[in-house]
Amino acid sequence: MVLECKHVWNYVSEFLDNSLPTKTRELVQKHLENCEICSAILDSTRNVLILTADDRVFELPAGYTERLHARLAREIDAANRRPTQGQD
Repeated sequence: MVLECKHVWNYVSEFLDNSLPTKTRELVQKHLENCEICSAILDSTRNVLILTADDRVFELPAGYTERLHARLAREIDAANRRPTQGQD
């Protein structure tokens, strides 16, 4: 079984928590070794967790949440439109 990026994205939190079943973790790890985008998402998520565990408080710029959600929606939509391997 080969995992697509959209599946790996769903497993990022559990991967970081080390709570995935062994076989799934191995599949995610294999995908991460070959996918720069998913590796970047994993690193970014890890960084967010580190930042949110920090006791410091900082204010986000006005409109940041709306821009973030719009960007995530565009990225997910673009990823869903990409043809999967083996399809023309």
